[in-house]
Amino acid sequence: MKIALTGNPNSGKTTMFNALTGKLEHVGNWAGVTVEKKVAKLKGNLKTSKSEEVMVVDLPGAYSMSPFTSEESITSDFVKDENPDVIINVVDASNLNRSLFFTTQLLELGIPVVVALNKSDMVKKTGLTIDVKRLKNLLNCEIIETSALKEVGLKDLAQVAIKSAKNKNGQVAPKILEDNFEIKTKEDSKKADKLRFTFVNEITKKVEVRKIRSNKVTVADKADRIIAHKWLGIPIFGLVLWAVFYISQSWLGPILAGYVEELIGMLTDAVSGSLEAAGTNEFLSALLVEGIIAGVGAVLGFLPLIMVLFFLLSLLEDCGYMARVAVVMDRFFKKIGLSGKSIIPMVVGYGCAIPGVMATRTIKSEKQRRMTAMLTPFIPCGAKTPIIALFVAVFFPNASYMAPITYFVAIALIIIVGLLAQKITKAEIQDNYFMIELPEYRLPSIKRALLSMLDRAKGFIIKAGTIILVCNALVFVLQSFDFGLNLVGEEGVTSSMLANIAKPIAFLFIPLGFGIWQFAAAAVTGFIAKENVVATLAICFAVLGDNAEQVLKTPGDTNVLVVAGGLTVVSALAYMFFNLFTPPCFAAIGAMNSEMGSKKWLWSAIGVQFGVGYIIALLVNQIGTIIVYGKLAEGFVASIIIVAVAVVLIVKLIKNNKDKGEMGINQRRQQKEIA
Repeated sequence: MKIALTGNPNSGKTTMFNALTGKLEHVGNWAGVTVEKKVAKLKGNLKTSKSEEVMVVDLPGAYSMSPFTSEESITSDFVKDENPDVIINVVDASNLNRSLFFTTQLLELGIPVVVALNKSDMVKKTGLTIDVKRLKNLLNCEIIETSALKEVGLKDLAQVAIKSAKNKNGQVAPKILEDNFEIKTKEDSKKADKLRFTFVNEITKKVEVRKIRSNKVTVADKADRIIAHKWLGIPIFGLVLWAVFYISQSWLGPILAGYVEELIGMLTDAVSGSLEAAGTNEFLSALLVEGIIAGVGAVLGFLPLIMVLFFLLSLLEDCGYMARVAVVMDRFFKKIGLSGKSIIPMVVGYGCAIPGVMATRTIKSEKQRRMTAMLTPFIPCGAKTPIIALFVAVFFPNASYMAPITYFVAIALIIIVGLLAQKITKAEIQDNYFMIELPEYRLPSIKRALLSMLDRAKGFIIKAGTIILVCNALVFVLQSFDFGLNLVGEEGVTSSMLANIAKPIAFLFIPLGFGIWQFAAAAVTGFIAKENVVATLAICFAVLGDNAEQVLKTPGDTNVLVVAGGLTVVSALAYMFFNLFTPPCFAAIGAMNSEMGSKKWLWSAIGVQFGVGYIIALLVNQIGTIIVYGKLAEGFVASIIIVAVAVVLIVKLIKNNKDKGEMGINQRRQQKEIA
């Protein structure tokens, strides 16, 4: 049996899916969170019979069966073509008038429909009551009051849906359009929609009773005037972000990380002692201890910081704050030729760039969608958190503002690069009205935040035990042998395969302040998975007999913090920015390729991302060295040339597109004159 779960965005549909199936799909307060259908089995305690297999399909949020976006097309096509046995239509009880438009369309398909009147508990607190019995008679379908968040009414909902699927006869759609009414033109479609809206309005008036006037200014309205204010919203966002990073990166996170590091140290000592007692080959012992355990351990040491970070971000999203952030940032993105919806992929991208890029399909304009897919990976995702945590802990231990600064730098880069991209591509700046329903403020669910945090941690551990483990082993082998497959010792590590592969790349990084083969190798492995940057540094510097963080930090003179290989505080910041703002991991690039649908745009995006990461790191190192140390950094002349070439290239691209635009205008003008 197949149950299709449908509903408007922000109706609680994905929360309902998680409650019915026990899954942990991402939940958000805006359209575009679910961009592909998701399938899972109905929980056993909700079924009417243990032997039957009931599959629940979570479909993207939709307002109409006439699709306007690609995710609405997925919903429309599935319902029409895949023949689900029954449809559970999740209706937001607080927005009955808007939700029932979609409901009436579903009822006309001839498939049994059960309405889940969701958020019923919250609605009653607002003074709104709904005559469910009368609504059931008017729509001629089963209606169950539910609260997906509190898992109320789910068993009744599941059993009624299963019963309706087995008994497909008897449900007759309400009469909205005349039998002889046919939709042949746009005018017919508009007329049909108008009739449907009229029908829905009449139903709503009959079943809703409000005890509180809708025009009354509530506490939430007053809060929004401050939190979502066009100017005050930005410093408030900054303070919230600082608090999140202070707790996760400077206070609670490091305390918990200390325990994890102790466990990893105990494991390392135990394995090392066992291998030594067993007389294991020296290289194999080093591969396991220094290559695999030390490398993976260096990444897992930051797991508590990441868990605390995602726990706090989940609380912010659940209480309704992240939707306000989208409103605050919307006005800036419209000015650079992006859709108002462009903020949604970027907010989703703070967890992982892959779903962030996938969420761009909610944008109708092709150019705006591609530009958003190109810019979204600039937001530091969870995989980049270990890089931020390592370099902030080593170089800026007393600067709690450094971690949130990385996110504000990312937003600034998105605006600057977006503005330049708009000038180059001539992406249309149009009045894109960004409509988002601000959810009610509510106490966040600790349980859901914990489950979300554990789900993220699980994914992080799996990644560390697969991709990162394999990369670490390969890096260790490449560092241990030369091209003649001779084992090199600690003194001969500079002649290893890894060193010889990385040295030519390191040469390109001299103007950036980290022209050292170890750092070049770590940056390259970061393109496979960003966590590899930390893991590779741990392996490359393991020959010095310590872990990554301790090796990186060595006391220098009063003006310069000298690190292994000669990094300064400034060049360390440049290295961190380089790894944060260059192209994302291969999986995210694959998502970009899928959403852009153009190899030209894909390679252009990768080139832009690499160029931005390189230039920002170069500027930080060169300008920062002059300001902080009062001297020119290495590669200063080369840096001037590189920046000059970049500026000339950008100006040329803008001019060429401007000329093409003017030619197009003249051609259209001539065609009109001829006509």
